[in-house]
Amino acid sequence: MSASVPARAALGVFPTPLALLPRLSESLRGPRILVKRDDLSGLALGGNKVRKLEYLAADALARGCDCLVTGGAAQSNHCRQTAAAAAALGLGCHLALAGGRPEAPSGNFLLDLLLGAQIHWSGPDRKGERIPLIAAELRAAGRNPYVIPYGGSNEIGALGFVAAAGELAAQLGAAGEQVDAIVFASSSGGTQAGLVVGARLHELRSAVVGIAIDKGEAGEGPFAERVLELAEKAASIAAPGERFAPADIVLKEGYVGGGYGVVGELERRAIRLAARTEGLLLDPVYTGRAFGALVDLIEKGEFTRGQTVLFWHTGGAPALFSYASSLI
Repeated sequence: MSASVPARAALGVFPTPLALLPRLSESLRGPRILVKRDDLSGLALGGNKVRKLEYLAADALARGCDCLVTGGAAQSNHCRQTAAAAAALGLGCHLALAGGRPEAPSGNFLLDLLLGAQIHWSGPDRKGERIPLIAAELRAAGRNPYVIPYGGSNEIGALGFVAAAGELAAQLGAAGEQVDAIVFASSSGGTQAGLVVGARLHELRSAVVGIAIDKGEAGEGPFAERVLELAEKAASIAAPGERFAPADIVLKEGYVGGGYGVVGELERRAIRLAARTEGLLLDPVYTGRAFGALVDLIEKGEFTRGQTVLFWHTGGAPALFSYASSLI
C-alpha cells in the first residue's frame, strides 16, 4: 500500500485461516471450493467488519474522539463489532438500531448490550439514517463522537479489504494456489470496493464477484455505481494513479429473495449444506444468501470442475440464534 495509508488499530486476529472444503466441493460436483475464514477474525465472535474497524477506529483515536457512532439492523454484525472495538479501545459506543427493543435480547443485540453499547431504537430506519442526529446530540452534550457509516463502508473502512487482498495473496502464494474467483456477500459496498482495489494492487488474478444480498433503497442510485465510487476513493489513498471502470465491479443481483434479512429456501439450503458437509456455520442474512448464490451459480455451470473458487466467509453466526424459527 501507499505510504499515505493511515494507521491501523490492532483489533483482529490475522491472518484468518484459508481452508479447502473437500466434502462440500465433491457434493456439488463442481469447482474446488476454498474458504477465507473471516468468521474467525477474533473480535466479539469474529466477522469481516473488524478489518474496516481497524482503520476507522485508528482514525477516531487520531482525531481525539471519545465515542463511536454507527447504525444498522437490529441484528447488525457491524454494530456488534463496532461495540466490541469501542470497548477494546476504551471508547463509548452509540448504535442506531432499526425497530424497537425486543422482549428478550438475543443474537447480536444481546452482545451489543453485554459490550456496553448505548442503543437508540430507530423504527424503520435500518441503514444508520439517524446517525447524524445522534452525533449532533452528543456534540451538544460536550462529547466528541466519531461517525462510522452504515457497514463501515467509506474509503477509510475499505482500506481494510485492500490489505485483506494482500493477506490472501500471501496465503495463496505460500500454498501454491491460484483461485479463479473470489465470491462474497456485498451489502454496503466497502468489502467489495476494497477487494477490487486490493486484487489489482496485490496482483491477484481472480475475478472479484460480489453477491448483492439487499435491495437498494429509493434515492440510493445503482449499487454497482456506489461500489465503483468507493473503489476509486480507496484507491486514491492506497494506490494513487490506479483507475477503475464499471467493468471492474462484478455484481450478481438476482439473489435478494424476499428482501434484507428474510430467510428463504436458498438460505436454508445453503446453511444446512455447509453445516452438514463441513461443520461450517453460515449466517442467515449475509453468508447464507451469498453461499446459496454460489451454489446456484455452480449448478448453472458458471463455475465448473477444474476451477478453484474462494468463498470469503464474512461472519455473522451470532444472528443464527435469533432466526431459529426460520431455519429449522
